[in-house]
Amino acid sequence: MESVGIAKKTWAFLPVGYFSRSIGKKLIVAVTGIVLLGFVTGHMVGNLQVFIGQEALNRYAAFLQGLGELLWVIRGFMALMLVLHVWFAVKLKLENWAARPQRYQCNDTVQATLSSRTMIWTGILVAAFATYHLLHFTFVSTDPRLAELRHSHDVYSMVILGFQQPLISIFYMIMMFALAFHLSHSVQSMFQTLGLNNQHYDGGLRLVALAWATILFIGYVSIPVAALSGILKLPAGVR
Repeated sequence: MESVGIAKKTWAFLPVGYFSRSIGKKLIVAVTGIVLLGFVTGHMVGNLQVFIGQEALNRYAAFLQGLGELLWVIRGFMALMLVLHVWFAVKLKLENWAARPQRYQCNDTVQATLSSRTMIWTGILVAAFATYHLLHFTFVSTDPRLAELRHSHDVYSMVILGFQQPLISIFYMIMMFALAFHLSHSVQSMFQTLGLNNQHYDGGLRLVALAWATILFIGYVSIPVAALSGILKLPAGVR
């Protein structure tokens, strides 16, 4: 009942300075988190078209490029969501540390899961990885071979060629595990902040969060695994 009351107050008229308070910061983290979760889910679905074939993935990429300036608006919006999410999450964590400058004599993290205790660190790690991922596949500034394929709009070959490098694929898989680990708790936390959780189905929300995180991990990791194992092959003439 308490969480429902918080949600009603949250979505009511917001006074000046509301977002400088803890609940306001939590709301920003929750809302931006939902937007980012929707993005990574949709991005995974789009990327999995690599298993349909070269034509399917390249057609999907051409559709996105066809959005023109709108695509950059979307990218800018998602970048803003990521910055706000990380910024306010860090501020909340610093405020929490400041409120408890000394460690309790008894370990107060017994009931807290490892994913909840490390959520701030996995979040920062994933945000840093997102920057590298953009440089790798979007701006193509880390691998000259991909730059050549970009001019021919062969995204399918770009993906496979990029993930045929073991170190890059292993690094990518580790980061996807960090993302899944982060989401395994943050999804449930978002529901709680928005007052949508309830003691009667709290256990169900945990399962939903874990299942969602697991699906995202398997979906994203399946691409580099397939590229390394030879399931996904480069078209003839591409090296």
